[in-house]
Amino acid sequence: MTKVTYSSLKLKIKEENKKVENTDIEVQQYLPIQDKIDLIDITLQKAKEGVLYNPIKVDMFFHLNLIYLYTNITFTDKQREDEYKLYDTLQSNGIINQIIAAMDENEYNGLLNMVNEKIENELRYSTTTAAIISKFIDELPERAEAAKQIVDNFDQNKYQAVVDFAKAANGGREIE
Repeated sequence: MTKVTYSSLKLKIKEENKKVENTDIEVQQYLPIQDKIDLIDITLQKAKEGVLYNPIKVDMFFHLNLIYLYTNITFTDKQREDEYKLYDTLQSNGIINQIIAAMDENEYNGLLNMVNEKIENELRYSTTTAAIISKFIDELPERAEAAKQIVDNFDQNKYQAVVDFAKAANGGREIE
């Protein structure tokens, strides 16, 4: 078999766009991998509530990020301040569905699968012994500092006053 050099292939990242019917909206058919990673990470970061993901927020931020990264639609900072309103406006006017329809089907389904897979992996990992130990180790310095603060601020006079009050309330008998 003859070897072929990569440079002789003269490949570039495909930059194909598709127009949404009856609009000036253009939708990229391929997004570079780093942008895909960012899209998924930002989506999940914004949709996380405690240790769980809010599925409505996952859907909303996923589709907003698709629009931000895959289309030529620009938004002002003011418009992006209220992403809930922005999502509702785009969704209720059918823009999100039109953009999805104009996307490469494999690209869209692949991203959606990666989001769901990352959620499953994170939830599965968070219940492992390794995750629990890791969290404990990460929180240990904070908890040790809080305990040190309590010990440093401990006032024996106040403690003795509480003991004396409890003893008096107990009819002068010792507190066990």
